[in-house]
Formats: sequence, structure tokens, C-alpha cells
Amino acid sequence: MDFKEKRFLVMGTGKSGVAAAALLKEKNICVKLYDGNESLDKNAFFAANPALCGLELICGELPAEEIRRTDILVLSPGVPLDLPVVCRMKEEGVLIWGEIELAYVFAKGKILAVTGTNGKTTTVSLLGEIMKNAAADVQVVGNIGIPYTSVAAKTTDETVTVAEISSFQLETIHTFAPEVTAILNITPDHLNRHHTMEHYIAAKERITENQKNGGLCVLNYEDEELRRFGEGLRLKVAWFSSKRTLKDGFFLRDQVVYMAKDGEETAVVRTEELNLLGTHNYENVMAATAMAHGFGVPLTKIREVLLRFRAVEHRIEFVAKKRGVRFYNDSKATNTDAAIQGIRAMDRPSFLIGGGYDKDASYGAWIDAFDGKVKELVLIGQTREKIAAEAQKRGFLAVTMADSLEEAVLVCYEHAAEGDAVLLSPACASWGMFQDYEERGRRFKEIVYRLKE
Repeated sequence: MDFKEKRFLVMGTGKSGVAAAALLKEKNICVKLYDGNESLDKNAFFAANPALCGLELICGELPAEEIRRTDILVLSPGVPLDLPVVCRMKEEGVLIWGEIELAYVFAKGKILAVTGTNGKTTTVSLLGEIMKNAAADVQVVGNIGIPYTSVAAKTTDETVTVAEISSFQLETIHTFAPEVTAILNITPDHLNRHHTMEHYIAAKERITENQKNGGLCVLNYEDEELRRFGEGLRLKVAWFSSKRTLKDGFFLRDQVVYMAKDGEETAVVRTEELNLLGTHNYENVMAATAMAHGFGVPLTKIREVLLRFRAVEHRIEFVAKKRGVRFYNDSKATNTDAAIQGIRAMDRPSFLIGGGYDKDASYGAWIDAFDGKVKELVLIGQTREKIAAEAQKRGFLAVTMADSLEEAVLVCYEHAAEGDAVLLSPACASWGMFQDYEERGRRFKEIVYRLKE
């Protein structure tokens, strides 16, 4: 396809949209920017993004003539496909790409891509460090916070790109074809966007859609949907399991991660040697190891990184110890399944801070997972009444409401005893109170650091 003859429109002026527009501008391709917010301050936008100066930025309602003259629409991940303006563009025959697809078209080298409901960021961060221990040019991109389009132009045939890919991003791929993929798990999330679990699962499984025969897909054997999916794949499949011994694949037994091939077992690492807590993190370790080893990295090089790797920010991150109380930041637990893993990782009585933006989730399984570990649940945000009602229904009555994150932390600190933990693991998105889970996590840490001994 001759892109010099195509007219692009990038929808969304966040990090992904800016990077996509900058890539197209750098390639001297005709591109305009669009944002549905009619009150967007254009002067402030271009002051913050000087590399885009000279591009046309359309705000508010998109004129019909712009729809007709657009060949390819590039969507930022946060833009739903069923938005009326996107639907109108589809009807006009406009090709719909995501930022990941755009980057892939212009990038070089090989790609290892990870998706799943939970664990993506830890797995990708770990895999990125493993690959940096084995290759000269490694880029870590995607939903981890670095748009793929921001590095695509500087990749070469020798580049290894490690990508965290969300279901939103997978909705808009066409030719995106990694060499190695992984789906870590699939549990209910983002149903306000995907509407049904079937649509969400289908989006996740698209990560393998364009892989070539002989490619590798790493899957969680303990996820029934993924087991069914993997058994029908034409690709090579590497399984990992935290619950059973596998004849072929990676598994956890007696707190040791093993690699098995034709029944012959090789110990990879003991969990006590890792700087990570919880079974879910041992699954992340197995997934990253399986991907790297399948790509050709020796176990010795993988193990070197496993021994030094530490938890990523905002994922069961130890913050501080104050008056004998340990504080953990698990702000990245934006759904109940991730928050369940946070609770399971705690090895002491815990005060739990939860609540936030409502993604139409149910909270029963999360509350059931408290299992005697949670001494008190302190709730904030839009969902606090909904969660409190569910807790009461299930017989958990130690619930306190707070009007802010700061108040929630102070309540926990006042009530906690030496040896207890305070865990921010909200089971909800941050929107409405914070820009994103990162801002929420940073704010939590600031509050904790200021606590008096």
C-alpha cells in the first residue's frame, strides 16, 4: 500500500494519538488530528506537543466532508469502536486501524506480545529485562505506557520489541503478527466496553490471528477457556501451570518453577529466590520464561534476570513500614480478579482499601477471597455503596466509608496494629477520582510517606 497517497485521521489526543500522528508526520504522510472535545485548548495542546505543530487539529463534531476525504482512521485505544462517529466512518468505507497496527506497519524486527486480563505489565517488564540480557536492541512498548508508534521508526531488523497488548488494542489489528505471543488469563473485565464476555474473549484471542505456522503461543493451562483455545491452535503451544505437574511446559511444584520436556524436568528457580510475592507472580515468571526460552534465550540468561527482578510499580509494591505496619501499593488492580491476587499475596492480617469507578463488575468473588485475611475494608469512590452492600450480603461487616484516599489511609493506619498490612488494591478503575491507576498509586505512596511514626 502506498501510504503517500492515503489521507489519515488520528482520533484521540492522548499519548497514543500524539505518538501516532508524530509517526505519520515524520513519514511525510498526510495526517490530521481529531478530538471530540470541542473545548480542547488547541494552543495549549500544540505548546505541549511542539513536534505536531503544523498539523490540523479538528475538535468537536467531525464534519461530513472530513469523513469522506479520510482513507484510514487511526484510533487511540480508549476510543470505542461503537462510537457513532466511528460507525459513520465504517459505513463510508474508511479503514479503521489502531495505534498498534499503524506501528506494526512501519516497524522492523521481531515482536513478542503479551495479553491477558491480569499480569501483563509484570510479565512484559520481566520479559523485557530478560530480552535486554540477551539482545542488543530491545524496545518495551504498548499498554505498559510507551506507545508502539513512538519507537516504530527507529527499529531495525535486529530489534526485538516486547509489547503489552490490551483487548482494546486487539480490536483494531489487521496484519499485526508477533513471533511469540502469550495470553496469561481471561476473567471478566471491561464489559462496559466489550458488552459481553464472548466479545472480550474474542478480542484477547486475536493476538494469535496472524501468527505464522511455527510460531509460539504461551498459555495458562489452568484457564479453561485458554485450554480449549490452545487445543485448537495451529501454532506451537507452551503451557504453564501453577497447580499441576506438566509433561511438557512450565509448572510450579513445591515452590520451585520447573521446565519439562517429554517428562524430563529442569529446575528453573525457587520461589524464595524471587523478589516477587504470590502465585499469580509465579505464573508471570513462568510465562515470561516460556516466551524467552521459546525465542531462543538460554535458561542461564533467563535465570540471571529472575533473581534480580523486582515488582513493577503499583503491583503489590512494598511502599514503607510505619510503626510496624507494612504498606503495599496494588493500584494496578483495577478489576476484581487482580485484586483477588493481591489479597492472596498478603501473608499477614490486612486492612484493604477498595473502590473507584464502576465498570459494571460484580464483587462477590473478591469479598469471598478475603478468607479471614482482611480485618477491615475501607471503601472510596463511585462503587463504595455497591461494594458495601455486597459485603453485607456475604456477612462481611467490617466496612468503613471514606471520602478520599487520604482519609482511607489514615483510617487504616489508626486501626492497624504492629505486624498488620495496609493494602491499596481497589478492584476498580481510578477514573472520577484520579486520571489513571498510576496517579492513584503515586498519591497513595505520598500519603504513606508522610505518615508519622
